[in-house]
Amino acid sequence: MHHERVTTFDEAQSLSPADAGALLALADGHHARTVRPLGSTEIAGHVVKSYAIEAPGRSVTDQDSQAALRVAADHLSSGYLRGSVGLSVVLLHAGGDGDYVLVHTWIEGYMSDLAVFTGPAGDISQLRTGRSGLAPCVWEAAVLAYERDAFSRHVLDGDGALEERLAAWRGDMLEGKVR
Repeated sequence: MHHERVTTFDEAQSLSPADAGALLALADGHHARTVRPLGSTEIAGHVVKSYAIEAPGRSVTDQDSQAALRVAADHLSSGYLRGSVGLSVVLLHAGGDGDYVLVHTWIEGYMSDLAVFTGPAGDISQLRTGRSGLAPCVWEAAVLAYERDAFSRHVLDGDGALEERLAAWRGDMLEGKVR
């Protein structure tokens, strides 16, 4: 297949992003965050794996994780309307600037559905649906990338009966630092 360049430029010219200052500020503040598996359960007709992501100085309590699963249950209760196949990953992110719950669900056609809920730091009862177009941050995306690989490895490409594949998927959880 032949690909043509969309943009032409002088090879000796240095490309500069539109907002180099913002990119450098992001790079300066980039750090590792802790990811902890919170286990798996069944909610609203879905097998759900859940994780805590913790910014430095923040932690996720059992009470927080139960509240996040209630938010997920509300969202997943209508999952069949979005083509859900019954597997989901819930991320509770105690971020530096607020709290986030992401509900990532595998749906028909090898696709996924993502709902993002946001709220002020330390008050998970104030979570609301995130703005249209809001996508995972770098730390959340790292966990979702791991989960995409686990889903493909165990469920789609796995061997054995479906229950064995699902057990392997449920047991494959990320833990440690992500950047």
